Amino acid sequence: MIIDRIALILTIIGGINWGSIGLFRFDIVAWICGGQTATVSRVIYTLVGLAALWCISLLFRRDALPDEA
Repeated sequence: MIIDRIALILTIIGGINWGSIGLFRFDIVAWICGGQTATVSRVIYTLVGLAALWCISLLFRRDALPDEA
């Protein structure tokens, strides 16, 4: 499903951003978009959060799991 892939991509972007914050104290999204309070940054943060919530559903979907032998 395309929405699953989009959610996964956004979640990966969020994970990379959080990793850069944790390791280097550098917020990539804020740097690209002009600060943490910039509207574009807030939209990206919101989309990443919604994508993470969507990805939770992947854990409980039967068709998303590999076939068991």
